[in-house]
Amino acid sequence: MPLPQSRTVLSILAVTFPFFALVLCGFVATRRGVLPLAAIPGLNTFVLYFALPCMLYRFGAQTPIAQLLDPVVGLVYLACGLLVVAGTVAATRQRWGWNDAAFGALVAAFPNSGFMGVPLLVAMLGEASAGPVILTMAIDMVITTSLCIALSRLGQGEGGAVQALRKALGGMLTNPMPWSIVLGALASAWALVLPGPVDKTVAMLAGAASPVALFTIGAVLARSQINLHEQVQPRHYVPIALVKLLLHPLLVWLACQAAMAAGVVMAPLTVTALVLVAALPSASNVSLLTERFGAHGGRVARIILVSTALAFVTFSGAVALLV
Repeated sequence: MPLPQSRTVLSILAVTFPFFALVLCGFVATRRGVLPLAAIPGLNTFVLYFALPCMLYRFGAQTPIAQLLDPVVGLVYLACGLLVVAGTVAATRQRWGWNDAAFGALVAAFPNSGFMGVPLLVAMLGEASAGPVILTMAIDMVITTSLCIALSRLGQGEGGAVQALRKALGGMLTNPMPWSIVLGALASAWALVLPGPVDKTVAMLAGAASPVALFTIGAVLARSQINLHEQVQPRHYVPIALVKLLLHPLLVWLACQAAMAAGVVMAPLTVTALVLVAALPSASNVSLLTERFGAHGGRVARIILVSTALAFVTFSGAVALLV
């Protein structure tokens, strides 16, 4: 017998609430001064260089290589991301210029799949969802980010775009998350197993990834709000947040339906995972790239903040429709 609708909603919120509550804890702790601003870089370093790479490696190693390298999943997700980037740039370039339009497009197309997506979706859908989510992360980190950085340099000469791409690729090479995905994929392909004590250490670090990453998201959002001094009209950032939360997942769902109508086989779990990844709020690390390339940091920070706050409702709604 199906659950009553009210019970269904409560059961969904029971799953999503702890994740967003951890974000809120980090936000409140920072705003109240319980967590010093000077501590946030240390949290970021722990998550980025230790906990998340271990989690991604473990999920990658436990996922069949065919799922990690599924070309259909990759093409569907990439096509939707490119549509979001193209549409956002076309709608905002005249008002903001290439630099700010490009980073507005990146924050509209790049979900917070690392800090939030992998732990949240694996908790909701099971470890089988890790493969598609990790693939989307790789696409966003390598292709979508590089494209938007190149677009941000248009109007500054060909040398500016080339130099920016070199800087982006250099940053990517020093980012441990892509390497952990590659190592996990190799371990999956070759059926490699870590020695017992090493595997236990990796598992312990991986277990810390979810709570610390979510708490850190809240702290980073609070810090960005504290540091915001210039006024930005809501009409310049709320629509981009809604593109991320509503239009992006809708495009992914439509693309999946079109692919299946054309005869492409896609597992229901894969479709659900892809749509829910797209329904996540904007990635918090885009604000760091924005500062690095001299774009409007206040606007991007507000997009991330608004999308994260609204996602508790919109993401839970997407779960209610799909799961």
